[in-house]
Amino acid sequence: MSDRSYRFTHAVTRRPSASIIRGLRAVDTGTPDLALMERHHADYIAALKAAGAEVIELPPLEAYPDSVFVEDTALCLPQGAVIMRPGAPSRLGEAAEMAPVLEGLYSTVLRISGEESFIEGGDILVTEREILVGRSARTNAAGVAELARLGSDWGPRVRELHTPPGVLHFKTDCSLMDAETVLSTDRLAASGCFADYRVIPVAEGEEASANAIRFNDAVLFPAGFPRTRDRLVDAGYNVTEIGNSECAKIDGGMSCLSLRFTPS
Repeated sequence: MSDRSYRFTHAVTRRPSASIIRGLRAVDTGTPDLALMERHHADYIAALKAAGAEVIELPPLEAYPDSVFVEDTALCLPQGAVIMRPGAPSRLGEAAEMAPVLEGLYSTVLRISGEESFIEGGDILVTEREILVGRSARTNAAGVAELARLGSDWGPRVRELHTPPGVLHFKTDCSLMDAETVLSTDRLAASGCFADYRVIPVAEGEEASANAIRFNDAVLFPAGFPRTRDRLVDAGYNVTEIGNSECAKIDGGMSCLSLRFTPS
């Protein structure tokens, strides 16, 4: 089995803007500290580079408070990129800003364009055999169906699932660790969606650690969740911990902060 779902050459990130303090959040747990977020973001970029990434760092977009979370704007696959249509109206412009960046890197860039279609990258988990898409408050059935149509010639099938109630994105609760292994919360794994995968469960009380990323030989993991970190280390993964306290205040995690891919 190949490893194209976690071995990449490039990553796109965007620096946080001062407007991040107005970022969307399900529950108000405090205002993000911009200076601390910038330090964490710099650590994140350094970790990507250490893992072998050529990192394309985009400037802040003050008009879009959530624009640091670039993952929601696009799906990047070996065959091409698909520009998303975010379910939060305030984020639609972020996808438009990302389109020319990816057009400069990919020969094929498609777009979710249906007026009734909404889909965000945070709801999409790409594995070696399939593309799992969780319907959520930000991703609807029309968006999933349009993605399936657009990517029908690219090979991996799209499997529609449901994000647990009260969870922002499908990948809030899971991450791909390798071709056969997923890190997941119990509440998501209990649905049976990972029945064909090996599941590493996050420790009870550490559900926020489920969102991590595998980039080449490194796992970028949010700091502050020692029991789940130890489970990954014991399973043989090379874990790099990165502060995420400020992004977490606006419902962001490790995967949200980058697009990871090998251009074609």
